[in-house]
Amino acid sequence: MEDFLTRIHALSSAEDFLQFFGIPFDPAVVNVSRLHILKRFFQYLRQQSNEMPLGDEIALFTTYRNLLARAYGDFVNSTPAQEKVFKVFQEAGGRKHMSVDHLKASLTQRAIA
Repeated sequence: MEDFLTRIHALSSAEDFLQFFGIPFDPAVVNVSRLHILKRFFQYLRQQSNEMPLGDEIALFTTYRNLLARAYGDFVNSTPAQEKVFKVFQEAGGRKHMSVDHLKASLTQRAIA
């Protein structure tokens, strides 16, 4: 088990994790969502922390693999903006554009203040 955790700690990129766990992946998906995939993976790990099979390395590997595959799958048919893993997307409230009129109004308000 120590060996498994040591090997996990040596992984640094989304590609490293996906390759280690033998999960086939599309490089285009990973290029766009690599940090989001890893963040979601670690969120899933935290959610499962009380249910981890700590005494069984094969079961632990399988659990990690399934959670990583799930995290990767979240971004295969979705986007980081839709999944809202990071705070910046959560606070955006779905707003993707700002009209020129809105920008002009905010500049006018700042000039007055």
